[in-house]
Amino acid sequence: MATVELRFSALPEHVRTARLVAAAVARRAGVDEAVLDEVRLAVGEACSRAVGLHSSNDIGDPVWVLLIEDEKKFSIEVGDGVPGGSGAAGAGGDGADYDGAGESDAEGEDEMGLAVISGLVDDVEVTSGESGGVIRMSWPTAAAPVLP
Repeated sequence: MATVELRFSALPEHVRTARLVAAAVARRAGVDEAVLDEVRLAVGEACSRAVGLHSSNDIGDPVWVLLIEDEKKFSIEVGDGVPGGSGAAGAGGDGADYDGAGESDAEGEDEMGLAVISGLVDDVEVTSGESGGVIRMSWPTAAAPVLP
């Protein structure tokens, strides 16, 4: 299992770099070329969400991204440093429909970003704890060729 770790200051201009690195590592891991745009977009959304959460909660810690290559799947974890209910619980869902009532713009954007990620990635998990929130996404990879 190979892992690439990326940490960057929570600034919007670094999101593009994270997207490019994720796409390059995904390609090397064997993710289908047709899916690479989805990987790029999902990572961009997850990183933009983390940057926004850091900004709105005045967090100085870096955003982190783990790119994990396993035998049959490629996984990406994007973490923020916002403890507790950073909006991640909304993706796990209490079943309530989002109508925008009573929510700030930041919360609405957070929900929209999570909805976009869920639409792009079949295997996604959003968690939140005392050390921050994490979005885990994974895609299947092509089977490695068997050498004689």
